[in-house]
Amino acid sequence: MMKLLLLFMFSVMSLSANVYYSKVEPYEVRKIASNVSGVVLIADEGMVGQTLSKSAYLRIDSKLDKNELKFIKEKLQYLNKTVKLNENIVSNLEVSLEKKRLNYERVKKLKIKSNVEKDKEFYDLVNSENSSLSTLKEINTLRTQVADLEIRKKQLVRSISDKSLSAKGFKLYSLEVKVGEVVNKGTPLATIMDTSRAILTIYLNEEDVINAKRSVIYIDGEKTAYKIDRFLNIADSKNISKYMAQIIIKAPKIFSKLAKVELKTK
Repeated sequence: MMKLLLLFMFSVMSLSANVYYSKVEPYEVRKIASNVSGVVLIADEGMVGQTLSKSAYLRIDSKLDKNELKFIKEKLQYLNKTVKLNENIVSNLEVSLEKKRLNYERVKKLKIKSNVEKDKEFYDLVNSENSSLSTLKEINTLRTQVADLEIRKKQLVRSISDKSLSAKGFKLYSLEVKVGEVVNKGTPLATIMDTSRAILTIYLNEEDVINAKRSVIYIDGEKTAYKIDRFLNIADSKNISKYMAQIIIKAPKIFSKLAKVELKTK
């Protein structure tokens, strides 16, 4: 009898466990705020509580953005063609200039040519050089305009994209706006959740910290193969002298229920 009692006491001492409680939360919660301004055209309230597809569940008016983007694309085509034409002009001017330089060098050495004739050749050369420089200056101005428009095009593409919200695979938890409302940057739009998995957050006592990674995890009394997935060895700012740990588990049928978590070490 004494041997059985000692064996029982040894078994109890060799298996210690601390109990924690945690809400079963979705793996990820995203609160979506607007990056743009505009009127809400679509806010599909029928999708609240449903898993989203690639289709937009919320859309903000982007008609003006699309019109401006079309205009900018057309203007970019025109400017790029103009740049190309000016580059051809500069190329032709350089060929002409080279011949005029050689001709001037030849003429200015000829004694049979008067100073008036030599000056005429010189001014013709200078005018051609100025024309070439002026064309180069215009090319630089056009390239600056092209660069500015390319930035604006990217901004519009981003704006149009941000005005159509989709989140395939996520569950729509709530919509914060309705059709017809005007939103600005920073306006809360929706809350979506990744419910493909769940996460348990517990705050460990200091004695559990050292062995947390090697502990056997029991959930609601059942032994599992789960391990601590995320762990902070810095005490929590709210739960003083506690250390946050998170366990990623399979998605339950019902979220937000309270789960009993035990960490057992031998």
